[in-house]
Amino acid sequence: MAKCDVCSKDYLFGLRVSHSNRKTNRSWKPNVRKVRIVDNGTPKSINICTRCLRSNKVTRAV
Repeated sequence: MAKCDVCSKDYLFGLRVSHSNRKTNRSWKPNVRKVRIVDNGTPKSINICTRCLRSNKVTRAV
């Protein structure tokens, strides 16, 4: 579920580095919410990240 339908923001992968400089894998998940929007006059539900939601890239259904 963790993928924005507007900007396609997805998982990011990197390394967790300990104090002794040992490296293990880790991931960052985007802050994704399920929101009802208005698309071409019809309401529908999409997954959208909070950055797209905050910048008003979609019109929310009331």
